[in-house]
Amino acid sequence: MGAKYIFVTGGVVSSLGKGLASASMAALLEARGLKVTLLKFDPYLNVDPGTMSPFQHGEVFVTDDGAETDLDLGHYERFTRVRMLRDNNCTAGRIYETIITKERRGDYLGKTVQVIPHVTNEIKGAIRKVATDDVDVVIVEVGGTVGDIESLPFLEAIRQMRQEKGRENVVFVHLTLVPFIGVAGELKTKPTQHSVKELREIGIQPDILLCRTDHYLSPEIKEKIALFCSVPEEAVITAKDVENIYEVPLQLAHEGLDTQIQRCLKLPESDRNLQPWIDLVEKIRHPLDEINIGIVGKYVGYQDSYKSLTEALFHGGIARRVKVNVSWVEAEGLEGDALEEQLRDLDGVLVPGGFGRRGILGMLKGIEYARTRKVPFFGICLGMQCAVIEYARNVCGLAGADSSEFDPSTPHRVIYKLRELRGIDDLGGTMRLGAWTARLKPGSFAHQAYGSLEISERHRHRYEFNREYQDTLVANGLQLTGMTPDSTYVEIVEVRDHPWFLGCQFHPEFKSRPLEPHPLFTAFVTAAHEYRSKRLKSRSTTAGSTLPVVSTDHVEGAKATKQAGSGS
Repeated sequence: MGAKYIFVTGGVVSSLGKGLASASMAALLEARGLKVTLLKFDPYLNVDPGTMSPFQHGEVFVTDDGAETDLDLGHYERFTRVRMLRDNNCTAGRIYETIITKERRGDYLGKTVQVIPHVTNEIKGAIRKVATDDVDVVIVEVGGTVGDIESLPFLEAIRQMRQEKGRENVVFVHLTLVPFIGVAGELKTKPTQHSVKELREIGIQPDILLCRTDHYLSPEIKEKIALFCSVPEEAVITAKDVENIYEVPLQLAHEGLDTQIQRCLKLPESDRNLQPWIDLVEKIRHPLDEINIGIVGKYVGYQDSYKSLTEALFHGGIARRVKVNVSWVEAEGLEGDALEEQLRDLDGVLVPGGFGRRGILGMLKGIEYARTRKVPFFGICLGMQCAVIEYARNVCGLAGADSSEFDPSTPHRVIYKLRELRGIDDLGGTMRLGAWTARLKPGSFAHQAYGSLEISERHRHRYEFNREYQDTLVANGLQLTGMTPDSTYVEIVEVRDHPWFLGCQFHPEFKSRPLEPHPLFTAFVTAAHEYRSKRLKSRSTTAGSTLPVVSTDHVEGAKATKQAGSGS
C-alpha cells in the first residue's frame, strides 16, 4: 500500500494553529500504530527562513542535516517520533529557485515555463519526495490563508494530487475560525462558510473541518456548518482553546478527528494508545512546586523567537514535576541600573542564542550576576560565547576581551570566526549547521546530565571559542568539558565552583520533547529548584523577610516514594 495524504489548509485569519493541528493529527495516527511524516509548505519567496528577522518569522528550527526551517517543524518533532530533515520544509522561494535553475540550464527544452504545469509539478514532486516506502500517511501543511495570492499554486497542486491519487488516498482538512461574539452571546458560523466557499472556488471540497473556537460547538452549530459546507456532521470538529498545547491531541481525539481520518482514507481499524499523553497532561496540571527562570535575550518582544527554548524549559519542568515560570528580560534593559531589581527573584538565568552586538553588555552583566551570586546559569550558543567573554574579562583580567563579531579590533578575541586567520569572510561558508558529535569530560555537569560521554547536538552559528586562550581560561578555573572528537571545536564550558554553570555552543532545545525532555534542561531545572529551596529556607530565617516560604517536603517525599517503588 502506498502512502496516503492529508492536506491541511487554513482560512479566515492566520495564526489559527495549523502547525499544532498537523502535529496533533500525526500524534493521533502514531498512537494508532501508523508511520507518519510531515511536510510544511511556506508560500513566501525566501529560499529558507535563515536570513529572516526573528521579529517577523520567529525562531529558525534547525534539523540534523543542517536545514534552516520553519518553527512548525519544531512542533512536528515535539509531538511525534519523527526527525525532520531538509525535505520536510519547502518555501515558494525554493520552488521558484529550482525552476529558474532548470530553465537556465535548458532542462525545459525551450518550452514556455508556466505556473501550471511547471510550478505545480515541482510542488507535487516535493510532496512525493517525503512519501517514502515506509510511510503510511503524509501530512502536508499549506502555510498562509486561503485567499492569499501566493498560496494559489500550492492549493492547485494539492487539488491535482486528489485527482491523481483518488479520493480514498487524499483527505482535505480545513482549519477555520468560529468566533464567539460576546455582545450577541453566540458563535458565528459565517466566517467558516465563506472560507469553505473560497476553497471550493479553486476546486477543493474539504472533507473535515477543524473549527477553532473558545467554546464547544453545540450539535445545532455543527449541523448548520455541515449543511452549508457539505461535510458530515461528525466531520465538524471542535478545535477548542486549551490551557497548554499538549492537551490538543487529547481534545481532538475526544472529538473523533482520527476516527474521521480513518474513515476518509479507509485506513485499517486499530486501537489508539494515548496513555503517555494522558499521563503527561496530568503531570502538567498538577506540579509539585514552581521555579522562576529569567531568559535574558535580544528578541523577547516576540516570544516565538524562542519557541523551542521555552518548550524545552517546560519539558524540563515536567520531568521534575515543577512549574517553570519564565520572566522575559530584555538584554538592553540590563545595561543600566535595573539589573538587581530584574534578577533578584530568579532561580535560574538563561542566555539564549542570537546574532549581532545589540544587547551584549546586558547579557554580560546578567552572566556576571549569575556567576558571582551562585545562581544556576545556562548559556546557549551566543549565551556560551558571552559567558566566555565575561569570564575572560572579569576572572582572567583580559581587559577588552570580546568576540570579533562585536569588536573586530579587540585585543583579546576569545571568540572568533575560525576561518578569519585565513582571510575568509563568506558568512554562508563559515556557518556551522546541523548535527555534530561531541565528547564529554567525565564527571562534568554535562556528563552527569547526559549519562553518556558522547553526544550529538544541532548547531547554528559562525563564531567559535578561540583555543589560543584555552590555557589562560582553564588556569583561572573555566573548564572545557565538551569538544568535537578531533578537538577542533569547543562545545561546552563550565564553572565547577558553582551550583550549576554551563554554556554550550549547540542548541539543545531543538531535540527536546515533552515525552523525552532534554537532559540539559532537566539538569538546569533541577539545579534551579534546589537553589530556590535553599534560598527560601535561608530567607525564612531572616527577621522581617517578606518572601513566602514554600515547603518542598512534598517534593522530597514524592522522590522517596518513586525510588522505593522502583527498587532503587
